Amino acid sequence: MTEHHLHGSCLCGGVRYQVDRLDLPIQHCHCHTCRKAHAAAYASTAGVLRQHFRWLQGQQLLSSYESSTGKLRHFCRVCGSQLLAERPAQSHVILRVATLDEAPPQRPAAHIWCSHDVAWLAHDGVPSFAEWQA
Repeated sequence: MTEHHLHGSCLCGGVRYQVDRLDLPIQHCHCHTCRKAHAAAYASTAGVLRQHFRWLQGQQLLSSYESSTGKLRHFCRVCGSQLLAERPAQSHVILRVATLDEAPPQRPAAHIWCSHDVAWLAHDGVPSFAEWQA
């Protein structure tokens, strides 16, 4: 069986990476730090073993922030895109799935840290639109 590599990048395209596969399930993380770091209701993440991840371009554009003890969040310092997080002692990195340039074969498996949700993010009763409504 031939493996299909997945490619990803930041918003400005300065940083590019490749993964052989997602090794852990896609999860939507609702924790306080993900919500703040991504300025979003949650961050979609998946674990990738270190040997299955490689930077292709732009490593010099990366900055990092230690958001909690021992956890580094890596982002492009030009456009601000969060690309991955890591705890250096772990065998995997935590990929930000939304930075993939193509859809992964997996679908999200779970929402995690929902105990951190805030009431104003509830979708109930709020109209939804396929595109922006002027």
